[in-house]
Amino acid sequence: MGRAQISLEFVLIFGIMLILLAYSVNNVTFTQNSQTVGTLKVQVSLEAKNFANSISDTISQVYAQGPGSKATTYVTLKYLNDENYLKKSFNLSGNPEIFITYLNGTYVGIIDTTNNTLVTSGIAKNTFWSQSLYRTNLMVSTGFTPSGTAIYDGSTVNGLLIVNPSQLPKNLVIVVEWVPGNGNTWTLDITTGELRINIDPGG
Repeated sequence: MGRAQISLEFVLIFGIMLILLAYSVNNVTFTQNSQTVGTLKVQVSLEAKNFANSISDTISQVYAQGPGSKATTYVTLKYLNDENYLKKSFNLSGNPEIFITYLNGTYVGIIDTTNNTLVTSGIAKNTFWSQSLYRTNLMVSTGFTPSGTAIYDGSTVNGLLIVNPSQLPKNLVIVVEWVPGNGNTWTLDITTGELRINIDPGG
């Protein structure tokens, strides 16, 4: 086998390796409007939907059990606490934020500092809802103390605003109780990794 043939084979192999490397880098960096960004958006959306489901299901469990009951659910986050994933997958121009509120079910929205509108359908969808047995509306509740607001259907609504998603722990604990007389309260403690909710039907 001559040197020219060996060199040609080396060049071909090296060229193929460069193409594969370029493809891998493109995959990892999630170039905007590429197929991988679309895949990432699906993964982020599924996690947001699962988060909403976990909250609503835990609330439903407590509501079904009655006054004095308590339930705990554990959630693992991989995408919602990564600001880079949020920004790229939803093409956000400002700093990513997560907004959580409740209207007969849990809403989890992925918004930013320049646009805090919750969109629940269509190509611009950034908010995911999960129905619950407990019927109440924190969006306009005067008894609920919000940590922030967002815009939904043209109106300002109350909820929990997480301005630094990267501070969300990987493992989050959802604790729901029904303590009559304590009102509807939602508190997210970043340090302990707990989302504590009290429901108070009729309260």
